[in-house]
Amino acid sequence: MSKHYRYWFLIFVLATLSSGVLVYALQGRDVSIDRYCSVDRAAKIRPDYCGTVIPPNIAPLNFIVQEKGTQFCVRIRSRQGRPIEVFSKNAKIIIPQKQWHELLNENKGQELYFDVFAKTEDNRWIRFETITNKIAREPIDSFLVYRKIHPLYSQWGQMGIHQRNLENHDELTVLDNRTFDYGCVNCHTLLKNKTDNMLIHVRTPDGPSMLLIKNGQVSNMDSRTQFGSSPMGHTAWHPSGKLIVFTVYEVRQFFHTAREEVRDVVDLDSAMGYYLFESQTLKTTAEISREDRLETFPTWSPDGRYLYFCVAPILWSDRNNVPPEHYDESKYNLVRISYDLETDTWGRLETVLSAEQTGLSIIQPRISPDGRFLLFCMCEYSCFPAFQPSSDLYIMDLSTGRYERLACNSDQSESWHCWSSNSRWIVFSSKRGSGLFSRAYFSYIDEKGTAHKPFVLAQKDPAFYESFIQLYQMPELIETPIPVTGEDLARFIRSPVEALSQIPITSATPRTETTSRDEYPWQKRE
Repeated sequence: MSKHYRYWFLIFVLATLSSGVLVYALQGRDVSIDRYCSVDRAAKIRPDYCGTVIPPNIAPLNFIVQEKGTQFCVRIRSRQGRPIEVFSKNAKIIIPQKQWHELLNENKGQELYFDVFAKTEDNRWIRFETITNKIAREPIDSFLVYRKIHPLYSQWGQMGIHQRNLENHDELTVLDNRTFDYGCVNCHTLLKNKTDNMLIHVRTPDGPSMLLIKNGQVSNMDSRTQFGSSPMGHTAWHPSGKLIVFTVYEVRQFFHTAREEVRDVVDLDSAMGYYLFESQTLKTTAEISREDRLETFPTWSPDGRYLYFCVAPILWSDRNNVPPEHYDESKYNLVRISYDLETDTWGRLETVLSAEQTGLSIIQPRISPDGRFLLFCMCEYSCFPAFQPSSDLYIMDLSTGRYERLACNSDQSESWHCWSSNSRWIVFSSKRGSGLFSRAYFSYIDEKGTAHKPFVLAQKDPAFYESFIQLYQMPELIETPIPVTGEDLARFIRSPVEALSQIPITSATPRTETTSRDEYPWQKRE
């Protein structure tokens, strides 16, 4: 092509673009939309990536256009940089990763627009209203670790801990239970969104144990203690990394016959203790472990001065009867207790928020790393929100004590939430949509504590969730990958374990008189 023709061709392209004509390059040829009809609504897309706030370092949000059409075009643009133009012969929109990251990095804090076009069977193009999202200035932690498990009733089958790179769609298996005779992979706990200090609880045919990853080194300990035969459960690292607080509980699953969610779980008995790594000592105190009370879900304030946890009175006398009497009246309140690491001494228990005030059970507290906000669940009863469709996320301003229900909730269960290291993002498990399969959702939390519309964990194939039948449980945001391999972890599980049960508890749980119901007025029955 001569200079003369190239010049006029360039003029033609600029003129057509300015008049509403879009030209898409596809495999070395041009596909042009020189005429289109506009409709006064946005296109329906799945997953729902509309009107939300996204991190500047998130993987491409591939989606399916839920509109009739023989071909589809999407133009992704912002204030600066070259727009991304995607042409597809089916409804799946796969966004080029490199161009996506370049566009997001150039436009932190700006709007992100999706212009969606669909071609009808009579060869006419339709342009939908622009979908608008916003790119946050603050990034999200680069990795997410979670458990995947099938929603089985009587057996767990295959399960494992997995790690996802949030900046692309790569997933790595951290620990697969097929490597140790299909044992159970329980809770995993990390310190300050980092992988230097991590715990993974497992149960094998030889008994329960706790994998400890500390400074890249792995050890395996028998997690049964003199609190009873039950192993350690929910665990919280002290910010110093010098101790953990753990729950020991006795849980039972049972079933309903006339309810949307047929499964239910009750905690028949629970207590808390703590383990000091330097002295290898297990301890407890009467303030965090009483025989007439249930204690669970410990979490530390970022400065390590306070331990927050949830408590409820035991309302039943017979633990052999499942479900026990009044199980659906069991409501937890949120308390805290001061702790001095230097002297290893505890203060007095304080009530942060009670079920008497809320009328609901308060569970799973997590404090933002900047110490400003407390995120927690509330549901009608119990301490297992995953089986409670009424479970919602709430946020409390710790400087004022005021709390509110977050706007990112749905009509299904929300649970197992975690903060990002910069306190601007949360991830949580949600059963929205199906009511059965929990998925990992993210929401931006601004400086005022307002939650913005959540979005689901993006997958390379946007139709992934339509056929994937496992649950995403206990999502935790981490800054860097876990430093050990699944083979290393499995080898330690199969090796002899150090018996924590042989380490004496220096302050056994005291026996107390049964607490009067007057001490817990919100539990009273008419």
